Amino acid sequence: MGHRQQKYRFSLIIVPSVFLMMVLMVDGSNKVPAIIVFGDSSVDSGNNNQISTVLKSNFEPYGRDFYGGRPTGRFCNGRMSTDFISEAFGLRPFVPAYLDPGYNITDFAQGVNFASAGTGYDNATSDVLNVIPLWKEVEYFKEYQKKLKAYVGDKKATNIINQALYITSMGTNDFLENYYTMNDRRSQYTIDQFKVFLLGIAENFVKELYGLGARKIVLTGLPPMGCLPLERTTNYFGGNGDVCMESYNNVALSFNAKLGVLVKKLNGELPGAKVVLSNPYFAFLQIIKKPSAFGFETSATACCASGMFEMGYLCDRLNPFTCTDANKYVFWDSFHPTERTNKLLTDYVLKRVLNVFF
Repeated sequence: MGHRQQKYRFSLIIVPSVFLMMVLMVDGSNKVPAIIVFGDSSVDSGNNNQISTVLKSNFEPYGRDFYGGRPTGRFCNGRMSTDFISEAFGLRPFVPAYLDPGYNITDFAQGVNFASAGTGYDNATSDVLNVIPLWKEVEYFKEYQKKLKAYVGDKKATNIINQALYITSMGTNDFLENYYTMNDRRSQYTIDQFKVFLLGIAENFVKELYGLGARKIVLTGLPPMGCLPLERTTNYFGGNGDVCMESYNNVALSFNAKLGVLVKKLNGELPGAKVVLSNPYFAFLQIIKKPSAFGFETSATACCASGMFEMGYLCDRLNPFTCTDANKYVFWDSFHPTERTNKLLTDYVLKRVLNVFF
């Protein structure tokens, strides 16, 4: 992976979110009135709190660096990428969960999050831990549209829906939680066939959003998922050393390349749509490979608990091993990045990808 790292080296001379906000405030040209989010735990801001699943994070120490030190259901010590993106576009500094009873349509008019930790493109992925499938997230979006029209009127609601930025982040669970863990999909598809199967779902999903009025759509690529602390631990106990599982990383690279082809296809087929691929894979990999260059102490283990395999209920406030300063760690739990990592990657994406929407 060394030559790839050199080719895709990224600079920390980034466009800070606060600077982007200042630009928007000066010229008043905020072209994005709302952020609308679909996906999994990489972006879930608390929807899983309201459903019957073991996959939750609405307890300490999750959220200890969020506003008020409050665990919201985000799988992080603080804010996630979509929260930072919302702030960068001059909107509120976080995107509330649609199922959170603490918010309503007056809040959701500027941004709403339908994501569910543990879900994926494939319905079978959401079945593993009984979470919200992608089709249900879309149904919630339809319900949201009706509420929005009742709140601001048809004309304004249509403008918000057309001009909103739609962010989709999922796919990791389809491979790690579903394909490589359960037997059904492995018996039906080779890994390459499974990628094609998922891409077909992603294509239909984007076309359905387009049919519902979406025009600015972001598809997020897979991270270097073989470098997640959980996978490194699995690799270690499998006798392969404390290193990234390169076969998983190669799957992510291949899938991201296919997503790029799909994005070009969709832009050619959907008049008036702007679909982009947010792919911080190499930026993330560089942070993981050389954490000290970015002010981190380690990327091999996470902050929470032992940092090797815990997440969710295994990462609770009673665990004595949790670190005191998450800013020193690339990962918060064995599967999810810290707030600081999220901020670095978001600034990279704002500069390289999302700048077309400002």
